[in-house]
Amino acid sequence: MTASSVTVPGTAEAPEAAEAPAPHRSPALQDQQGPHVRHNPTDTSGHEQVVLCSDPATGLRAIISIHDTSLGPALGGTRFYPYATHDDALADVLRLSRGMSYKNAVAGIPHGGGKAVIIGDPTTDKTPELLRAFGRFVESLGGRYVTACDVGTYVQDMDVVAETTRFATGRSPENGGAGDSSVLTAFGVFQGMRAAAQHLWGEATLEGRRVGIAGVGKVGRILAGHLLEDGADVVVTDVNSSAVDALLVAHPGVEVVGDVAALVRSDIDVYAPCALGGALDDDTVDVLRASIVCGGANNQLVTEGDGGTADRLVARGITYCPDFLVNAGGVIQVSDELRGFDFERAKRGATEIFEHTLEVLRTADERGESPAAAADHIAEKRMAAGSSTIWLPQD
Repeated sequence: MTASSVTVPGTAEAPEAAEAPAPHRSPALQDQQGPHVRHNPTDTSGHEQVVLCSDPATGLRAIISIHDTSLGPALGGTRFYPYATHDDALADVLRLSRGMSYKNAVAGIPHGGGKAVIIGDPTTDKTPELLRAFGRFVESLGGRYVTACDVGTYVQDMDVVAETTRFATGRSPENGGAGDSSVLTAFGVFQGMRAAAQHLWGEATLEGRRVGIAGVGKVGRILAGHLLEDGADVVVTDVNSSAVDALLVAHPGVEVVGDVAALVRSDIDVYAPCALGGALDDDTVDVLRASIVCGGANNQLVTEGDGGTADRLVARGITYCPDFLVNAGGVIQVSDELRGFDFERAKRGATEIFEHTLEVLRTADERGESPAAAADHIAEKRMAAGSSTIWLPQD
């Protein structure tokens, strides 16, 4: 048997707006529900292109989803995960690719949103042959989708994928890539936090403020260093005691508390979730004593949409910096690889998260809505102002 792919049509070309002279509205924007809300999780009609990939010789089963390319070629990582059903995998890749459209747009990156999932257990099913087969499917799209690392895929995997495609980022420095993206992810979170301090307290500094970090793995540890250098007091917690020990070796003055429950109830000015998603459930929001939430974790809001966690934060007077904006330093880094990676250039891009965060917070105030809703609004406006046709490979 030979490898095969099936393209599931979303729209071959984004339609013109129904009411001229309103700006073009791509299919991705028709329901105006933000990056994570969908009525039918397996409905592909809001996406430009969905490709089902199968290579029996290697056991590859994958889905590539291109949500919107009005701002440029789709960029997003590849998740390797043992989904229970095909529909579970499809729902996840549709949701993730949609989220990447919003993330890239609000962060000012010249890319649309895309994502891929490989169905399988990365600990037992991942082989170099399978990754090369996946790379061939990515290459077949001619640059409309650019891949990178995600859950279950790592720098060394992207090195293998890059053997069969020009459109793999997140590679090792030895192979022309940027390597670990934690450095600029943490730097971007710090810029978002500075912007929130400027917006709330009138100064773009955390000096004299007490910042609580939940999770001090790579991103949280680097973030702690930025904060201490800026003059903040830092208190941390992590379920992994070795991560805490490593932080204390580098920064012995950091305070440690037993768990997240203790951290969010302590006298902190800023709360920085930097571990798993779902950090902001109702119980946490109700007891949180911080004035600002700004962290590197993904999917922090447990309940999306009207009346959800973002609105609950507003009601409590807590300024929330949308996670998909402030943690965009990583995607800014991998996008720079497409031009031949230059760390200082990528860092300048991540520095702009400061201004983008200020824009979101000011827009939220002006519109009387949550920063999460304001970020969605800004992203949708940018996508609507982009190209009225799908992005095609350049000659």
